[in-house]
Amino acid sequence: MTLPIRNVAIIAHVDHGKTTLVDALLKQAGTFREGEEVPDCVMDSNDLERERGITILAKNTAVRYKDTLINIVDTPGHADFGGEVERVLGMVDGCLLIVDANEGPMPQTRFVLKKALEQGLRPIVLVNKIDRPQADPHAAIDKVLDLFLELGADDDQCEFPYLFASGLSGFAIEQLEDERVDMKPLFEAFLRHVPPPVGDPNASLQLQVTTLDYSEYLGRIVIGRVHNGTIRAGQQAALVTETGDIVKAKITKLMGFEGLKRIDVEEASAGNIVAVAGFADANIGETITCPNEPRALPLIKVDEPTLQMTFSVNDSPFAGQEGKMVTSRQVRDRLMRELETNVALRVEETDSPDRFLVSGRGELHLGILIETMRREGYEFQVSQPQVIYREVNGQPCEPYETLVLDVPDEASGSCIERLGQRKAEMQDMQVGGNGRTQLEFVIPARGLIGFRGEFMRLTRGDGIMNHSFFDYRPIVGDIDARRNGVLISFEEGVATFYALKNSEDRGVFFIKPGTKVYKGMIVGEHNRPQDLELNVCKTKQLTNHRAASGDELVQLQAPIDMSLERALEYIGPDELLEITPESIRLRKMAKEKRLAKR
Repeated sequence: MTLPIRNVAIIAHVDHGKTTLVDALLKQAGTFREGEEVPDCVMDSNDLERERGITILAKNTAVRYKDTLINIVDTPGHADFGGEVERVLGMVDGCLLIVDANEGPMPQTRFVLKKALEQGLRPIVLVNKIDRPQADPHAAIDKVLDLFLELGADDDQCEFPYLFASGLSGFAIEQLEDERVDMKPLFEAFLRHVPPPVGDPNASLQLQVTTLDYSEYLGRIVIGRVHNGTIRAGQQAALVTETGDIVKAKITKLMGFEGLKRIDVEEASAGNIVAVAGFADANIGETITCPNEPRALPLIKVDEPTLQMTFSVNDSPFAGQEGKMVTSRQVRDRLMRELETNVALRVEETDSPDRFLVSGRGELHLGILIETMRREGYEFQVSQPQVIYREVNGQPCEPYETLVLDVPDEASGSCIERLGQRKAEMQDMQVGGNGRTQLEFVIPARGLIGFRGEFMRLTRGDGIMNHSFFDYRPIVGDIDARRNGVLISFEEGVATFYALKNSEDRGVFFIKPGTKVYKGMIVGEHNRPQDLELNVCKTKQLTNHRAASGDELVQLQAPIDMSLERALEYIGPDELLEITPESIRLRKMAKEKRLAKR
């Protein structure tokens, strides 16, 4: 006898508590042994996810409640990983929209909710973090309803059920005055409001591939939902590819989900989410079906990339000193391998075998790929991110983003002024009673490149900035995104304290004494608009005379720490970012490359 099933996705803006809430559901469903040490955000298994506190890859788990199997899919909240959200929503029959009780709906709330409504899902709304100071749960519900109406939800979707909760404290309640005990009200809401999966277990098999995984023992593993029919371990099946070709193969292993583990199963019928081994060349969106009666499901459509950059072989004077994988073939193979699981990414060959054009959903999307590659031992260089233009109804258009800022009141004027210069249009302004203002803009994606660092300076590090893709609109012309010039080393060597101290009045440095530098390497930011070449390796001439002030303690200003994201936003059109497992260096392009780029 098969258990009744509920398939539900958890969607929300980044940092509104999805993964913490899943932790609470897993603990209360008895997934972990008594006394077992369980890390926070147990679903975020990737090192980068743990370090950054964000979900990058959609993951599924399953819990049992009252003899019902509840498949839960934890999705990313950041719009740069929207490709993950779009494809998993096709696996589920309902979704839980989590909204912060203090912040209310944010840009990515709009993004993920829009995707859910387009799929025809009726979300359950959960107002999270109600035990925090300044939480206003009822105001959050009102804002969510406004957002539903704004996104064109139908009458049934607007009559959404809602609950209040704290994922960290591990409780959910239907009314604010209810006793705060456990997550039982949320489990009950899943049973009541998420419809059981539709599908005929006796029909011809149809399983759509929504996620890819890899095992050294089994090869490629595909994860997806059985829409119709029954799939069995060891059976012969066929894969209908994107091009319509039919590839026959044997199901070598069939696995279901229980808690955080995959368990071997003999068969699974319509409605189940399973992992299948045996199809070495399966790709996202393709259909596993019966070989005698192949019937494909509609391919999953994912929003196109909006940003692109060039990945190339490192040709700096320090090339090959720090990385294990440095050749164009190795970089190309790694990028092509990423395409197998990263549906929102595009990789194109160029006229040079050493350069590849890589397109993604945003700076974070591309930055995660770069960081992952450097940790795997790759060494390469990347160019400044550029927006991707598209023709709409015969008119050249560019991507626009919805931008929401949460800033101290005194910084709102300078943020509005600076964004006006970057062609942003203000949509809304809310002055809170807590000394903070929330600003909403629609801005060309070009206007956001390099803005984050400036935003941090304008708000003295106290501002919160969120943005997500809005639409393609006609190109607005040139955008004033000026920054100061850079300080460039004009010889190879090791930076000295003496040289950096003597040049402190020229600007701020990105390096400290003892850093190896080469000719053309960017070592700091000039305090004027022009670039300036410096000798940062100069040493003090030794004499027999002792200076009167020799015993004074002289200190250097602290250098700016150029993280990967900060460096990607900072570099200009004639500059490159050198990426190695040990270092991130900014450099000027060689003169011949600059001319070719023009």
